[in-house]
Amino acid sequence: MFRRDHLKADGRCLALYSYAPHDGPVLGELLRPETAPGELRQDPLRGTWAIYAPHRQSRTFLPSAADDPLAPGRPGAPDTEIPFEDFELAVFENRFPSLAPVTGSDRLSDWASGPAHGQCEVVVFSKESTGSLATLSQARRVLLIEALIDRYRCLHEAGFAYVMAFENRGEQVGVTLPHPHGQIYAFPSVPAPQASAARAFDNGFDLIAEHASWDGKFDVTADGDLSVFCPPFARFPYETWIMPRQRCAGPWDMDAGSIHSLARLLAEVPRRLDALFGEPMPYMMSFQAAPAGAGPAFQFTVQFCPVLRSAGRLKFLASVEQFTGVFTVDVVPEAAAERLRSL
Repeated sequence: MFRRDHLKADGRCLALYSYAPHDGPVLGELLRPETAPGELRQDPLRGTWAIYAPHRQSRTFLPSAADDPLAPGRPGAPDTEIPFEDFELAVFENRFPSLAPVTGSDRLSDWASGPAHGQCEVVVFSKESTGSLATLSQARRVLLIEALIDRYRCLHEAGFAYVMAFENRGEQVGVTLPHPHGQIYAFPSVPAPQASAARAFDNGFDLIAEHASWDGKFDVTADGDLSVFCPPFARFPYETWIMPRQRCAGPWDMDAGSIHSLARLLAEVPRRLDALFGEPMPYMMSFQAAPAGAGPAFQFTVQFCPVLRSAGRLKFLASVEQFTGVFTVDVVPEAAAERLRSL
């Protein structure tokens, strides 16, 4: 894998990842507007945190194909985020970030607990404006995983405590740019759900042994030493996880064979989800890798949370879920696994 680094005129970093050295000329590019910094505020009753970033209200929303900001640059065409006529995979700092580096000019409100410090990156899967993880080539998905491994290393070395790579797919989950892409958020501290998971692993929970004890009842498929299953404690109908069957803190622990297996499964899971109701399944997908400093028992998973419970019917987070955090699930995971196995 080769990486070409480019520094935008506004100070943001862009990296091109490819199988051969990239040497194309630099064209015009979109630049970040001047914005006020985001801030964190804590809810004293719930003990939770929220990011306030009002500048994101002006971010690009469902642009036409001609105004696609993730398209490759073209002479005489509108500027895009990627000022090159050709590329395989690109990663750049978000122009409208929720989290951003702290600067001396941060001006916070009286209600802020602190600046919304961190880093937000956009991962553009392809120069093509349409497609999905399922339609990318196997080689491109392998390149994606290798690029994510590089980003994990860079961001952890920069001192961030938790890094999450993820993809939102479909307007139903709030996607504003249809061009196939994912994102990376780097946090200065470990969010509560991931801190809780790390404690559970440190206290002896063994997800690999638990999975083995289910005797295949929740399994969907497998590839190499990776399994795909609907966990018995799923919160979403047809929630599906990918997991190595050996101890693995994150994709950086995988050998070449496991990376290729993961790449195939990143296509196979969306393929099966799309086949459920004969339409593209909107979902939220995340790489749940170990936080910095996590113990050796942490187990990496890739988690898909689809938001259709049946054809044309969305799974909404209604009052009970929103106010208690207790989910109601309309499809039991064993039935979900059985149906996905058949597709």
